[in-house]
Amino acid sequence: MSKRVTFKHSHRPSASRVRGAVVAAGLGTSMVLGAGAAFAVGTTGTIGAASLVNAGAAESVAQQAAAQGKAAKVAEQVAVKKAEAEKAAAAKLSWVTPVSQYELSASYGNDGSRWAHKHSGQDFAVPIGTKVAAAHNGTVVKAGPNGGGDGPAYGNAIVIKHGNGTYSQYAHLSQVDVHIGQSVEKGQKIALSGNTGNSSGPHLHFEIRTTANYGSAVNPVSYLHKQGVSV
Repeated sequence: MSKRVTFKHSHRPSASRVRGAVVAAGLGTSMVLGAGAAFAVGTTGTIGAASLVNAGAAESVAQQAAAQGKAAKVAEQVAVKKAEAEKAAAAKLSWVTPVSQYELSASYGNDGSRWAHKHSGQDFAVPIGTKVAAAHNGTVVKAGPNGGGDGPAYGNAIVIKHGNGTYSQYAHLSQVDVHIGQSVEKGQKIALSGNTGNSSGPHLHFEIRTTANYGSAVNPVSYLHKQGVSV
C-alpha cells in the first residue's frame, strides 16, 4: 500500500507577506499624516491672513480717528481765536448796542400812531425782562417813571450823559436799576426792558440826543455806525 502524504498548511504568514503588510501600513500612515499636516498648514495660513486683515482694518480706523481728532482740535482752536478776536475788537469800541439780541422795529424818523411827531429813536424788539446796558460810559441824569421827566409816553426811562457831549436815552423799561448821579460803564446793566408808556409791544426805545431833553434826538443807528458799532 502506498502512503498518503499529507501536507499541513501553516497559518504563519510568510516573511514576504509580512514585509508587504508593513510597507502598506506605513504608506497609509504617511498618507494620513500628510493630509493632516496639509490641513493644518492650510488652516494656519487662513487664520494668519484673517489676522493680517483685521490688524490692517484696526490700524485704518485708528488713523481715521486720529485724523478726525486732529481736525476737531484745529477747528476748536480756530473758533477760540475767532472769539478772542471778536472780543478784542469789541473791547476797542467805546460804544455798544444797548441790547445784545434783538430785532429792529420802528426806526428813527418813521411816522406812526404811537407818537405825535416823527419817531425820535430806534426801537429794539426784545422780550420783557431783557438786560439793557449802557451804550457808553457816563453819568445818569434822568431815571424813573414818566419818562424820567420826558413825559408818560416813554414809561419808565433813563437818560445818561456822556463825556463827548452826547446823551443816550432808554425807554419803556420794566425795571430801572440805576439812580440820578450814578456813574456807569459801557455794557453795564442799567435796566430791564419792558412795555411801559406808549408802547404797543415789548421793546426798548433808544435815542441819542444832543441835550438831556426830548426834541434833541439824532439818528441813533447812524451815530453808532460812526462809532464802529453794527446795528
